Amino acid sequence: MFDSTFSEILQTAFSLYFGQETQYKSLQEVPLDSKELSALTGQNLAWDEHIVLLLALMPHLNPQVLDLFFIRNKNLDRPYTEFGGWEGSIHNGFLPTGETAAFLLTANDPGNRLRVMQLFGKEHWFYRQNVLHLEGQEKDEPLLSGKLCVSEEFLAKALKNENYRPDYGVDFPATLITTPLNWEDLIIPRSLTEELENISGWLRHAKEIREIRNLEKYIKPGYRCLFYGPPGTGKTLTASLLGKQHGLDVYRIDLSAIISEYSAQTEKNIARIFDFAEYKNWILLFDEADKLPGISSPPNSQNRSNVNQEILSYLLQRIENFPGMAIMMTYLEDITAHPFSRNFQSVLHFSMPDQDSRLRLWKQMIPDEWISENREEILKTAAKAELSGGNIINVVRRCALSLCISGNMQLNADVLHQALAKEKEFTRTS
Repeated sequence: MFDSTFSEILQTAFSLYFGQETQYKSLQEVPLDSKELSALTGQNLAWDEHIVLLLALMPHLNPQVLDLFFIRNKNLDRPYTEFGGWEGSIHNGFLPTGETAAFLLTANDPGNRLRVMQLFGKEHWFYRQNVLHLEGQEKDEPLLSGKLCVSEEFLAKALKNENYRPDYGVDFPATLITTPLNWEDLIIPRSLTEELENISGWLRHAKEIREIRNLEKYIKPGYRCLFYGPPGTGKTLTASLLGKQHGLDVYRIDLSAIISEYSAQTEKNIARIFDFAEYKNWILLFDEADKLPGISSPPNSQNRSNVNQEILSYLLQRIENFPGMAIMMTYLEDITAHPFSRNFQSVLHFSMPDQDSRLRLWKQMIPDEWISENREEILKTAAKAELSGGNIINVVRRCALSLCISGNMQLNADVLHQALAKEKEFTRTS
């Protein structure tokens, strides 16, 4: 498979380089079967792209095949500079760099080095589709000195791991969120229902809409939503349900992990998120937009520095150009007065539930077997407390814990009222 093909490539490259006998006059004569890699990438692979992909995969699939690169230059008593390579902290084998790729790709054409560097640029599909990249080179070091790293996502594809999902990390500070609930479990103001139907309609018909009379010239493929309102009012659940309904993964972005005291680093972090997600059919959910510089300050505030405005503008630009759905969430109540809100096609206010809505939430969440007598009256009393759906979940959790500890099967009014009092005290002090 991949490893046997690459072994022949490497043996031929060394024979040609050191003037040894080989059946091939150039590396390009070695037969390559690109069907499998083309299927994995969705690309019609050029020869040099095929070689670089194989090289990047070898440390994972067949690391010993790279041991040939450990040959030392006898004249200088040191490794060959042109072979590149780097040392892992645990792995004892040879790990390739961009120089290693350049050695293979320029064996017969030293002038091809510029083309090699282009393979690792941000415009190439290697980078745009999160297949492989170079990393680790210092500012003043050559580009090709960087480590040749295949992405976890592409490696999972090569290993036939169809259920791969990226883990939360420095490079992708996002968490996949799912829900066991359905739309009937979401209790929100009726005024939001029509707007949510429009959002859902876009997810279902976006391609069809843009193809009508060439509207793609005017309408971008992405869609931008702003959800605002107090915590626990259904914003995250709504995003999860949209993903569940349309078979889309929803990733919640941790904005606190993106924002740095240095604007250049913040922009780099933002770019990494969108570059990673650009070709995925995902919904990106940016939580707690209140933390973004330039959002929490009033439009004419002195705290809204030019640097903060640049960061905010860059984020909004990337959201606007994102081909999928991006949802921004904030707890701010007066966000519609902020120019920031004009960048979104749908702006939805998730308000605190009224008493009727709270009663529906209590009836949904409190199991019937917990209250056998006076259920309606007890829950109506509980619904008078002005709590969000998230607060009510906290109360139900406290009640469940109390029942488990006491061994009781019935929830009396006293236990429920105690749990309510604790939650109201917590919300006042938080």
